[in-house]
Amino acid sequence: MEEAAIGIWGVPLAIFAGAIRVSTPFIFVSLGETITERSGRINLGLEGTLVFGAMTAYAVAVITGSPTLGVLAAIVAGAIFGLIHGWICKFPKVNDIAIGIAMMQFGLGLAFFLGKSFIQPVAPKLPSISLGGWANSPQIQAALNINVLFFLGAALALFLFWGFKNTRIGLILRVVGDSTDAARAMGIDPDRVRLLATAAGGALAAIGGAYLSLYYPGSWNEGISSGQGLMAVALVIFARWNPIGCFLAALLFGGAGALGPALQSVGVTQGYYLFYAAPYVLTLIILIATSSPTRSLAGAPGALSLTK
Repeated sequence: MEEAAIGIWGVPLAIFAGAIRVSTPFIFVSLGETITERSGRINLGLEGTLVFGAMTAYAVAVITGSPTLGVLAAIVAGAIFGLIHGWICKFPKVNDIAIGIAMMQFGLGLAFFLGKSFIQPVAPKLPSISLGGWANSPQIQAALNINVLFFLGAALALFLFWGFKNTRIGLILRVVGDSTDAARAMGIDPDRVRLLATAAGGALAAIGGAYLSLYYPGSWNEGISSGQGLMAVALVIFARWNPIGCFLAALLFGGAGALGPALQSVGVTQGYYLFYAAPYVLTLIILIATSSPTRSLAGAPGALSLTK
């Protein structure tokens, strides 16, 4: 009876499990970009930060034997990338978009150069929590074996949603993001706030990279990201700069990314590979649907602009 039930629910179960696995990097990168954009700055360099964080976490985990130290090292590396980005962007006439692209290429190139010697060694994986002990089926147990970073991302989304509205730091971030002049009138240094916000965004993006290399897929190679750092920018727009919306949108993107593997796991042998493009198609749809020359996006920080 249980095997029959698994057969019926095979695809939904595989999509559910895949959504959790695939969404975790999106959660951290999108929350990091939300913090950065709430301050009035856009960071397109998070793809490079994500990949460099993945390499750093994997290398440190291989050397020390500790995946936790690997994650901490990735956080430091991501924060440094964010500080460099934020420091450059504070100068007059500097374009956030151009600097973001340059930082992305720098992060990718540096990660590939420094990470060549860590492609073969095997690093210890991050721990996970099993919520499927009640089931006799290995498929259900595997689907409910959830990495700790997913729970951390969910808790962080709730905390940021509360913090943006109810803390002094959240108020300062929103004031700077909505009006640079108003922030200066209140005695707030917008450049410093944006510098710290960009550093925080980079640190969170690097955690997403650490998840990729230390849990799923759990290896280091030059094609580990597949553009997740860039897609997270579209995800933030789709979520209207709302942390809880980012978490839910990340699950949606994760479910889209899990369609192909889910169909393959239940025996679909033709056409399933087309569904591997689902996250990228979804990104295009979101960008088209949210584009308008006549209206601004609801929830968009007032100081957020493609040019300065």
